[in-house]
Amino acid sequence: MRAVVQRVDGARVEVAGETVGEIVGEGLCVLVGVTHEDTKEKAAQLARKLWSVRILQGEKSCSDTSAPLLVISQFTLYGDARKGRRPTWNAAAPGPVAEPLVDEVVAQLRALGAQVETGRFGASMKVSLTNDGPFTVMVEV
Repeated sequence: MRAVVQRVDGARVEVAGETVGEIVGEGLCVLVGVTHEDTKEKAAQLARKLWSVRILQGEKSCSDTSAPLLVISQFTLYGDARKGRRPTWNAAAPGPVAEPLVDEVVAQLRALGAQVETGRFGASMKVSLTNDGPFTVMVEV
């Protein structure tokens, strides 16, 4: 699994003009990509990392401050544009594999005590955020 994690001061995701997930104030906006070999164990590992990574102000984590997370599925994180002019998506897991694993990341975060908002799997989403820093990191498990 792969995640692009941004420290934000507010973020939201819209589908067809409707806000489906939103966090206000300091938190993390997390784009999650799934590949073919990913498992529920990797989803749990990613959730623990997201909950405890110290990238908020003052080197704090979401677990330290109860900061919310906005988790959004993003198969394009496994796109490969090294050849030609069009990326290939061969490394991205198909929806029936990826969706339950993204849901598992969310469920594991909630089990840890996190406030989690989400996008809508497979939908055309508009993501708005204020990157705080800017601060963006990649997390892979």
